[in-house]
Amino acid sequence: MAARGVNYTFMREALHAPPVAYYDYIVIGGGTAGCPLAATLSRRYRVLLLERGGSPYDDDRVLNMAHFSDVLSDTSASSPSQRFVSEDGVINARPRVLGGGSCINAGFFTRAGAAYARAVGWDAREVLSAYRWVEDVVAFQPELGPWQAAVRRGLLETGVVPDNGFTYDHIPGTKVGGSIFDPDGRRHTAADLLQYARPEGIDVLLRARVARILFSYKGTKPVARGVVFRDSLGMVHVAYLNQGDANEIILSAGALGSPQLLMLSGVGPADHLRSFGLDVVVDNPGVGQGMSDNPMNAIYVPSPSPVEVSLIQVVGITRFGSYIEGASGSDWTTRTASSSGDGAGQARVFGMFSPQTGQLPTVPPKQRTPEAIARAVEAMSRVPDAALRGGFILEKVLGPQSTGSLALRNLDPDDNPIVQFNYFAHPDDLRRCVAGIEAIERVIRSRSFSRFAYPNFAFPAMLNVTAEFPVNLMRVRGGSDPAALERFCRDTVMTIWHYHGGCQVGRVVDRDYRVIGIDALRVIDGSTFNASPGTNPQATVMMLGRYMGVKIEKERMLIEGPARRL
Repeated sequence: MAARGVNYTFMREALHAPPVAYYDYIVIGGGTAGCPLAATLSRRYRVLLLERGGSPYDDDRVLNMAHFSDVLSDTSASSPSQRFVSEDGVINARPRVLGGGSCINAGFFTRAGAAYARAVGWDAREVLSAYRWVEDVVAFQPELGPWQAAVRRGLLETGVVPDNGFTYDHIPGTKVGGSIFDPDGRRHTAADLLQYARPEGIDVLLRARVARILFSYKGTKPVARGVVFRDSLGMVHVAYLNQGDANEIILSAGALGSPQLLMLSGVGPADHLRSFGLDVVVDNPGVGQGMSDNPMNAIYVPSPSPVEVSLIQVVGITRFGSYIEGASGSDWTTRTASSSGDGAGQARVFGMFSPQTGQLPTVPPKQRTPEAIARAVEAMSRVPDAALRGGFILEKVLGPQSTGSLALRNLDPDDNPIVQFNYFAHPDDLRRCVAGIEAIERVIRSRSFSRFAYPNFAFPAMLNVTAEFPVNLMRVRGGSDPAALERFCRDTVMTIWHYHGGCQVGRVVDRDYRVIGIDALRVIDGSTFNASPGTNPQATVMMLGRYMGVKIEKERMLIEGPARRL
């Protein structure tokens, strides 16, 4: 059953909210974790879900795979995707829409490995149940076209074994994973999980921009009591928790939003907060620490044969800590109006690897300025269509082990904080990237992939095609020399939108995701992760929302009894 926004009688614009309201749970962030969490809690309690963006059902681009890159390219204030640039110089995106990152990503769906779940202390049976609850609504088995099938066979031929077929499980070897795009190319998002909600138990407010969390005190210990938010006209609203020690505020605003809102509310490194004139509620230097983003490096493979349109479908889970995936499609070379607005030319968009989306490996990260993007867009508009027939094979690093930090830029909760990921600061991440690039070379040279690779096309030349695509700004020398590949990794690094950290378990929250030193406040989202789960985190973030909703409900029922709260 596919959800439709018009059926959500509980969803409305924040400007229609009363000035003051009371709930059992207030969930900040209607994203990948917030939607399943709020839906679960609403079955028994009164829940308020606050989302700073709009509805995905009002934007056809969000729901259509063919327009995947259009959303990421939209940098307007009303876009479902909010661009940010890390201090590393890598252009990234954060969601601003009900459903969160599941509305703007490439759609791959895969579970975390069993070892990951054990390490964070999750109950295996409840985890499986939560995954299946999510999968019944949003996950599908993709049908492989010839190019994706060739990537799969090439991985197996070159030793990324065994063949695990189609599975959601995270298992070493080669597999076909799930997708949140159905066979018709329609995207299914975390917002669809709100169909599980009890309509009388939930209010979903759109364009509700939370400014801060309000606290009272029990003795000397702070207790979360409410939130202040503004609607689209700037009017202030306040939502408070109902009386009762079990009622809670839950931050699910994502790896950027959750640590940012904690800081704006007075929870974080004391000196940093005081520098902005903020009152310190809890001095916790761990807030904003442990920020990581999975570095992605991709090789463009020009093809003598046509390739199908595809996002991520096949993954090679190697034993050296790198994941190999592919994305392709000449139909992605759609043309849009010239960025100059004079109608003199047309800009070409090439899926998830377009300069318009910020994926610009043609220059090193620190040089990816707006001017460089504009030059790349213009250059791509002049490239013949035939030259863009092909696809990308990418690698991304397990973990990663390199970490950075997040800090406030100002006191505006809608503005992007200062974020640094420190890509490849840890030598193991760089080693894994080099090994991943070498694995891609083996796949391209494999007999299984020969239909989609030009014979006698030297791999160093392919690296240069990638580094120069679509403009000649950078050249990799030295062939497959490890030092040259290390430079290639550093200079062509992009994001695959898997950033996490900032409110990590053990630093900011305990294993039940309660904020350390504060009552009635939890953080449940990807900001709590110490490493990215599986090869793609979205399935696990959705699972976590459901898992923790069930756990909170069960723990509360043990204390209060089974009577339903209405």
